[in-house]
Amino acid sequence: MQYKDQQQHTNNKNTMIESTVLGKKVEYPQHYAPEVLVAVPRQINRKQYNIDDKNLPFLGVDTWHAYEIGFLTENGLPVVGILKMTYGANTPNIVESKSLKLYLNSFNMERYGTTAAEGYSILTDIITEDISKCIDGELEVCIFSPNEKPVPSAMTDYQLLEEQPFAKNLKITHFTEAPEILHSNGKQGYMAVMTHLLRSNCRVTHQPDWGTAYIYMNGQQLPTEESLLEYLISIRGENHFHEEICEMIYMRLWEIFKPDELMVACIYTRRGGIDICPSRSNRIELLPMGLTSAPLLTSKLLRQ
Repeated sequence: MQYKDQQQHTNNKNTMIESTVLGKKVEYPQHYAPEVLVAVPRQINRKQYNIDDKNLPFLGVDTWHAYEIGFLTENGLPVVGILKMTYGANTPNIVESKSLKLYLNSFNMERYGTTAAEGYSILTDIITEDISKCIDGELEVCIFSPNEKPVPSAMTDYQLLEEQPFAKNLKITHFTEAPEILHSNGKQGYMAVMTHLLRSNCRVTHQPDWGTAYIYMNGQQLPTEESLLEYLISIRGENHFHEEICEMIYMRLWEIFKPDELMVACIYTRRGGIDICPSRSNRIELLPMGLTSAPLLTSKLLRQ
């Protein structure tokens, strides 16, 4: 399929998604409503980057935190919590975030368990079953009480690119993705860098999404920090879902620099009570364990 045909196919799929709940005024369901969940096939976007679902060039996890989870106990006492769910990048689908928000809020007036802990357990099982059907794969779900003490994030020791001396002299001219501006520094070794300047837009609604990108690379050649920051800023005008942005960055770095080790994580700001934090790597041990493990509630990072 030629690129133009791929784009038309993507646009047609986007229209189908938009015709459900995304970008539309929708009444919140008053009772449990699994039917509102919308599955988005990953392959819609992956085709343009030559990513084969059956032979992925990376491992990865999509991590979601939902801060608007609540229900009633059997005697009518409201219970709130924080939901964390994780599923692999190898699932055929992702769940569309607005539909997930509607779905989670459909529990608000339902009654589960005689205690908060019992309700958490019941709700965890229900959500796990429903979303696993939506994404057509396995996932892990945990619900934490408001008193849960988070563990420190492992996303440390990354150099902040925009605070480096070179940043103030950059002349930024690209605001749509421009991989051609990535240049090698001619050196082998490793780099661990981050930027809070990640910004992209929802693929369908074009609403802005803010985030922090974390990148670890080890190999025979590395990008210059200047060109890498310019490239990450160039994503500012792109219209993709969070998972797609992470995979786009990964694929560009993987194809251009052919590193021995590569990890990309995109920590996005919550919208509608939900944050989405995808991570991709060629080695499982490079994935940030605290972020990708559902039973661990980690301290929120700046963009969350």
